[in-house]
Amino acid sequence: MTRSGVIYMVGPSGVGKDSLLNWLRHHVSQLSPRPDLHFVRRTITRTCENSNESHEAVGFDEFAKLDASGAFALSWQAHGLRYGVRHTQLAPGTGWVIVNGSREYTAQARALVPGLIVLRVSAPEAALRLRLADRGREDAEQLQARVLRAQSAGGALSSGDLHIVNDGTLEEAAKALCLLLQERTGLPLAPAL
Repeated sequence: MTRSGVIYMVGPSGVGKDSLLNWLRHHVSQLSPRPDLHFVRRTITRTCENSNESHEAVGFDEFAKLDASGAFALSWQAHGLRYGVRHTQLAPGTGWVIVNGSREYTAQARALVPGLIVLRVSAPEAALRLRLADRGREDAEQLQARVLRAQSAGGALSSGDLHIVNDGTLEEAAKALCLLLQERTGLPLAPAL
């Protein structure tokens, strides 16, 4: 079993990807001994206010300079924002690393990171609609567009990639995610069931 690698987590808005990552971060921090699992801190052209992610906030001009200077191992654009992952976050020998990625950037990420494992999170349409409506960021037309985009965003997974359906409670999905990651990485992640 490999001792290190990059897990590239993707999924459309509303599948609960951020909630799962936050649950997993907290869970891993409580384990003793702590498994060799690290969470990438992304650089984003978004302020830290009203964000459920601890990220490095930069302006568009600063991001462009960093990108042009080669500061990022991965960088992409989505929803009018720029996202970057610094080389130091993916350095060899850092154990297992989880990146909160973009579906549209998956092919480029695979080309840039040998052995990258895609972890796709999905959810039924009804759950997506409810979660998107609950967060209240989009009007009805924008919400419908996100649901349609999510439906068309499957794509084939490669051998060794992972998939989880988040169709129950957060805790149920998080426990299933821990078991899936433990099986793939060998890290002791499974919570008491």
